[in-house]
Amino acid sequence: MNDRSDPTSTTPTASRPGALLRTLALDMFTVAWDPLPGLSRPRWLAWLPHFVIGYVGIFSAFLTAEQMDNEYGVTGGHPLAGALATGASILLAMFRPLAGWWLGLLAATLVAAQIHDRVGAGQSWPWPPSGFFAFAVVLLLVALRVPPRVTVAVTGLSVGLTGLAELLFKPGQGQSTVLSVALLFGFVGVLGHALRATRLARTKLVEQETLTEEERAQRTLLEERSRIARELHDVVAHHMSVISIQAQVAPHLVENPSEELKENLAGIRENALEALTELRRVLGVLRSEHPDDPADPHHPQPTLAELDGLVDNVRGAGLTVTTEIAGIRRPLTPGVELTAYRIVQEALSNCLRHAPGSQVEVGIAYGPDELHLCIANTAPTRPVPPSQGAGHGLLGMRERAGMLGGELAAGPRPGGGYEVSAVLPMDPATKRD
Repeated sequence: MNDRSDPTSTTPTASRPGALLRTLALDMFTVAWDPLPGLSRPRWLAWLPHFVIGYVGIFSAFLTAEQMDNEYGVTGGHPLAGALATGASILLAMFRPLAGWWLGLLAATLVAAQIHDRVGAGQSWPWPPSGFFAFAVVLLLVALRVPPRVTVAVTGLSVGLTGLAELLFKPGQGQSTVLSVALLFGFVGVLGHALRATRLARTKLVEQETLTEEERAQRTLLEERSRIARELHDVVAHHMSVISIQAQVAPHLVENPSEELKENLAGIRENALEALTELRRVLGVLRSEHPDDPADPHHPQPTLAELDGLVDNVRGAGLTVTTEIAGIRRPLTPGVELTAYRIVQEALSNCLRHAPGSQVEVGIAYGPDELHLCIANTAPTRPVPPSQGAGHGLLGMRERAGMLGGELAAGPRPGGGYEVSAVLPMDPATKRD
């Protein structure tokens, strides 16, 4: 429950106890719906506590009626009403804890009034044994759901009303229950508060773990996009360099070029050089944590022409790899070449990590408008070592395919093993349009 007091209020200190009492009174007189938390795993246990407590409530009503009849000699409809109210207070406390507590107090009052004139030597009053333990269950259900201040208030009020009833109305032969009430109700209140604190701490921990997983996934995504940006930087820089060189050479390929042509080509070259400088300034820092480190030279990005070398390396690591290329093999745009190579490379790396000893098939099909990739492996024949990675593989492959407007699917094969398939457009610009 929320604290209704405003910590920024300018109310004088002397009036704060009154405000706290008003807040506590509002908390205690609420009948808000607050169901008992169930077990979430496994799901079939979610309602088990409710069934157990429901059985306790029914048993308490039956036991109270039997004790009032057999031990106190009270019969008729009135004892039955008190017994039913005792059991109903437990059932109600499962869903509306404070409403169940008030009903429990009412039931205890009814039972105490009915057995008052029939208390014999050694018999307890105002609580019969059954009512004593039934109300402890109600207090436990309350303490599991309310703030500590409300738990202290309802426990203290329950013990205080017991002491006041004994002081004013206790029969001469009745046995005092105030000490037993104080011990049991106090223990139940502390137990309920401890269980509630544990449950809240566990909930906070689960929320924090969820946030951590989301942050880790977001960080992994950003890292992968940064790595892709570093690679695509080389592709774009290459094209800008080519534009600049062509613009510089073009006037020498035309006999007697006009001044307007020279000026336009010079403007194209100047703009290309300016864009290339800006591109290197913005994206060049993504190449490494230390961009100026001479130990981190720039290398040309790989293409599908280097697929044979990649496959040979994987074979040397212990996998049986076969390749099949369908269609007319031809050069593709640098972005498609790089993306296709990286998808095959990552899929083969996953086979090495997760399917040692398996047989791998790499298929590449050149279609009229699309490039089809398929990397499939059989089930591993050796124990799979624990993975030390952070899950970049599939995420990176999907990011790369998605940036070109392509599609990628990955999943287990029906007969065992795993398969990664991708479809990349030959002309990404046309695909995006």
